Amino acid sequence: MTLAENHKPTADYVRTLRKALPDAFPGSVFSFLPADIISQILNFGAPAPIDVMVTGSDAKHSEAYAHLLAERMRHIPGIADVRVQQTEAAPELGFDVDRAQADRVGITENDVTRSLAVNLAGSSQIAPAFWLNPKNGVSYPIVVQTPQYRTGSLSDLQNLPITGSGSGAYQILGGLGTLHREPSPAVVTHYALQQSFDVYATTQGRDLGAVAGDIQKVIDGTKAALPSGSAVTLRGQVRTMNAAFSGLIFGLIGAIALIYLLIVVNFQSWVDPAVIVSALPAALAGIVWMLFATHTPLSVPALTGAIMCMGVATANSVLVVSFARERLAETGDALRAAAEAGATRFRPVLMTALAMIIGMAPMALGLGEGGEQNAPLGRAVIGGLICATLATLVFVPVVFAIAHRRERRPSPTPSTIGQLAHG
Repeated sequence: MTLAENHKPTADYVRTLRKALPDAFPGSVFSFLPADIISQILNFGAPAPIDVMVTGSDAKHSEAYAHLLAERMRHIPGIADVRVQQTEAAPELGFDVDRAQADRVGITENDVTRSLAVNLAGSSQIAPAFWLNPKNGVSYPIVVQTPQYRTGSLSDLQNLPITGSGSGAYQILGGLGTLHREPSPAVVTHYALQQSFDVYATTQGRDLGAVAGDIQKVIDGTKAALPSGSAVTLRGQVRTMNAAFSGLIFGLIGAIALIYLLIVVNFQSWVDPAVIVSALPAALAGIVWMLFATHTPLSVPALTGAIMCMGVATANSVLVVSFARERLAETGDALRAAAEAGATRFRPVLMTALAMIIGMAPMALGLGEGGEQNAPLGRAVIGGLICATLATLVFVPVVFAIAHRRERRPSPTPSTIGQLAHG
């Protein structure tokens, strides 16, 4: 299908076509295949990001269940182009040979099959032949075939010549049997030696995770209608998305744990590293807030930005806590040390956060061609750093003061200083 020249293939135009085409052509199924290389790679060659595969030994009941799923899935908000890839109703012409009549004229079913193959597909399928041009040494195939304009109707097909292998006489096809129409499977797919049926769909105006959740509810709600011995699996980009999310979330948790253990080794304490990582929940809250405020769904770039934000937020907290430890060792007052650390480290912490926020602003705005793909990363970093910076300058000093409130070191007096000097 080609779009009109005076229309741009925008999302609104595609949405209008999806509504208008089925009404204009009842009984037909329309789908818009992915045009960009990124979607094709993520689909692993499938024509749609959502693939609900039904496999089973009973093809008839598996197909009926696949159509039931497709009908239920059409009512899910944000889903489009729902169709069953394998159809059992493709038009086909069949020919029943009258064996008694064929035997009387000396023709077998093998002769009928070979003659039809030559007439309709060419002799290259039965007896390939080549002619070698002695002038240039190039071989050219020689194919004998009935012209297509002579096989355009049923009467033309019935008048096709059928020759026997035992004699040079021929008969017409209509005199050897009956030509009839019958349904036939257009696409036959097998998975693990069992015939499978794929229900393909794509998303429109809604994120893939929410749509996949509703599809899983439909699958769970139709488990009673699933034929015995059959299985249904949700595949496509959904499986890739779940695997990527699981890996990135595990990486995020592992990064936080590794940061904590590394700071424990550096600070030789279990308390101060806990004070440092206390700013990370605020960073996660800021990421969630920014994604929600900008209507950005959770994605792989957003989780990647979350991992980046953890490192910057931890570095800023280390600046504050390390200075607070130094002041605590000198003054012996945890509250005073925390207040001085928050005031003294205000400028470097703010400069570090602003540098990252300003640098990520163009990416968060999605400027340029394809900028919207990396926009979640910039938005996650900006939202996380805003809240993490506030937590680093306000919350972390408070937690430090509470954690060290029992540590009271007496301030050195002049006599003590003199004794230490003489000693």
